[in-house]
Amino acid sequence: MIEKIEELLVEVNSFNTTSKEEIENFRIKYNGKKGVLNDFYETLKEVPNDQKKEFGQKVNSLKQAVAIKLEDLKNASASSIIVEKDDLTKPAFPLELGSRHPINLVKNRIIEIFKSIGFAVADGPEIEDDWHNFTALNLPEYHPARDMQDTFFIEQNPDILLRTHTSSVQIRYMEENQPPIRILSPGRVFRNEAVSSRSHCIFHQIEGLYIDENVSFADLKQTIQFFTTELFGKSKIRMRPSYFPFTEPSAEIDVYWGLNSETDYRITKGTGWLEIMGCGMVDPAVLKNVNIDPEKYSGYAFGMGIERIVMLLYQMSDIRMFFENDIRTLEQFKTL
Repeated sequence: MIEKIEELLVEVNSFNTTSKEEIENFRIKYNGKKGVLNDFYETLKEVPNDQKKEFGQKVNSLKQAVAIKLEDLKNASASSIIVEKDDLTKPAFPLELGSRHPINLVKNRIIEIFKSIGFAVADGPEIEDDWHNFTALNLPEYHPARDMQDTFFIEQNPDILLRTHTSSVQIRYMEENQPPIRILSPGRVFRNEAVSSRSHCIFHQIEGLYIDENVSFADLKQTIQFFTTELFGKSKIRMRPSYFPFTEPSAEIDVYWGLNSETDYRITKGTGWLEIMGCGMVDPAVLKNVNIDPEKYSGYAFGMGIERIVMLLYQMSDIRMFFENDIRTLEQFKTL
């Protein structure tokens, strides 16, 4: 057996080629799953104890020789490639520049704004269970507020569904992390709604969550104030009382868009104010569901639809344009 290894050592050291196919065959012969080296390692179990040391050393020598030879062959093969110079007399062809999707452009900008004040990004599954999507968010079974979100359920398992908001990511994060928590959760969500120019069954949300000691509604307002100024260049906002099952108190945020053009009159319905998001203080029941002490900690949450923001910023009139993969739409964002 040792004589066979020595013969193979001679064969390995004398082997030479620049053919990629021959190099690959050489590698498979020695290092493949059914190669020579694996066969020797299997045979080691049957070698008498007094010969195992010498046999093992010879096999390792062969292994090292194969590794060195493969490296030398690859280097020789690479150096043998002839690099053809470009023919500068050939006519040039225009290079097509790609472009980012407008949803990604706005999403990344929103993330940058909140990252500058300490928020991190958290991600979670799009296929969720009832607990993370509803029950843990203060929406127990048969709660009437569930009707606010028309849901796609998986027929084989009524407890599994396509998430209706990215708040489920916040629940998952709070289950695994203790305060202080300051996260953003962007992503696709799904609701069983009719597709039209203003709504779609698939859309994107970005939600924020901040949990710590002594967090107040004033902290929430200042955060939203900073965000609207950075994104829209408009600092005048108002907060209207609203209802969300997982926050108490809850509010809708309007930004003063102005009435400087006919478009402004149209999108704000002549008021100058434009709703951009919902927010509120995290309900203590939600904190209890994820084992965070509501007596010690408090927090706020907010959420917005990215498509709505994109349509405002780029004056796009039809939400379906985001999902039709029409290259003419994307080409308008090549320089952004």
